[in-house]
Amino acid sequence: MTTFDEILEEAGKFGPYQRRIFALLCLSSIPFAGVYVGIVFQGFTPDHWCRDSAVVEMRQTCSWSLADSRRLTLPLVNSSGGLQQSSCEQYEVDWNTTTLSCDTQKLDLSITPTTACKDGWEYDYKGRQSFVTEFDLVCSDAWLVDMYQATLNVGYLVGSITIGYLADRFGRKISFLMSNLMNGIAGILVAVAPNYVSLLVFRTLYGFGVKGGWMSGYVLITEIVGVEYRRTVGVLYQMFFSVGILILPLLAYFITDWRWLQVVITVPYILFLSYYWFIPESPRWLLSQKKKSKAVEITEAMAKGNKMTLSKNIETLRDDNAESCTASFMDLIRTPKMRKHTFILSYNWFTSAVVYQGLIMRLGILGGNVYIDFLISGLVEFPAALLILFTIERFGRRIPFASANIVAGAACFITALIPDSMFWFKTAVACIGRLGITMAFEMVVFVNTELYPTFVRNLGVSVCSTLCDVGGIVAPFLLYRLAVIWLELPLIIFGFLAFLAGGLVLLLPETKGVPLPDTIDDIEFPETVKEKAALRSQQLADLLPNDSISTNKEPAAV
Repeated sequence: MTTFDEILEEAGKFGPYQRRIFALLCLSSIPFAGVYVGIVFQGFTPDHWCRDSAVVEMRQTCSWSLADSRRLTLPLVNSSGGLQQSSCEQYEVDWNTTTLSCDTQKLDLSITPTTACKDGWEYDYKGRQSFVTEFDLVCSDAWLVDMYQATLNVGYLVGSITIGYLADRFGRKISFLMSNLMNGIAGILVAVAPNYVSLLVFRTLYGFGVKGGWMSGYVLITEIVGVEYRRTVGVLYQMFFSVGILILPLLAYFITDWRWLQVVITVPYILFLSYYWFIPESPRWLLSQKKKSKAVEITEAMAKGNKMTLSKNIETLRDDNAESCTASFMDLIRTPKMRKHTFILSYNWFTSAVVYQGLIMRLGILGGNVYIDFLISGLVEFPAALLILFTIERFGRRIPFASANIVAGAACFITALIPDSMFWFKTAVACIGRLGITMAFEMVVFVNTELYPTFVRNLGVSVCSTLCDVGGIVAPFLLYRLAVIWLELPLIIFGFLAFLAGGLVLLLPETKGVPLPDTIDDIEFPETVKEKAALRSQQLADLLPNDSISTNKEPAAV
């Protein structure tokens, strides 16, 4: 009997066939960035103040400056240790009964009562339109901006579990395509939403498909390459998310209306439906579902595409998981080691989401040029990917994973304590924190895939990553509401969460060089995996001629 890993030795572990599929799936990571953190631009809250119709009319009549009309409308309030004009209150004055000349200097309103905004708000648009300005989500309704991001993560939460189950039940490819169809429909509905309630509903549907499809693509590509290439394709697949992070501020700079920006982010998902003709189903999944003939067909096509020659052993491809091919949530918690892995990975997903989203959304409340700040912070993610590839080859998964969390936590603590006067130093330390949490976020994905057996791998990743979605729901409320108390308070919370995550990672087993597990027994009794791998290698060597083994090795990975 021959396993899929053994056949990959002949068919090619990462040849032209897999590289083509890998390149196509990497493209699907790019628009995910726009969905995930697009709120920074689509939900941008500009300077705003109460609108008073009478004052607006007087401003036009008397040719007042904007500063003059704001002085007559807005009371001064204490904010951040100084007096500033209020964004949510106005002087309670009946201008129809007040004698007022165009000389505003003679009018003293310092003892005039104040009231909440009555006629809505005026905004310093600077040519931009966000859903905040369109639906007046400021002051007492500011928390509704948090809901925009929270409902997306609610969609992630439900969708990742649902699509994860469907991917293990009906296949990676069909789940990926169904997700993209839903993304295209829901994304366009978000762009044309007539009111805020419908916007939240469509945004939830959008989230339902986006993350589940992304995870299906991730699992598919890691299942069709050799064990030594899993970490490379996993990290690079996520690095294209970082490419999307760099493209997003450029798009937002030129597309000034949030609705059109939404359309541009959505269009790629419609184009990805063409992948029906370009990507295959996972042979590993087909074997776990007792669909051996289809698995053989795809594996033969893989060998042909890689210009490799298969031996007759292809006909003896074995399903190591034939007796338990139906994925169940209980499989994730029934046995001790599976239960430990599920808990630790779930917490790390939660922490990665809270800290990662929190640090990105924090850029939108710090002032300054949000486009440049966002672009610089996005550039930090590329060294993160290179550091992962450099360290996990030498030190394994566990130490770099734990270190990334600890570095992120320390950077958050230090950044919170650095005074604003040391701007560049504070920025540099914050970038180190972003680097650390980006490494941790990228590592949790492929470590998650390496710690679950084939038949439940997609469900396992999906269930654990639901805590990422819970973190995404919490993050905007944690950031925006705590920042009102003290701007740096969220960083203290982020630092504590990341430190704890780093400590828990040290309790996980090392997966460097270990074949993907096929059964739960491979997880509970890992020593048997190495024994089986050694035995299979010996059996393959006995069956194949020496010259066949040497001539069928594919070129080294690029």
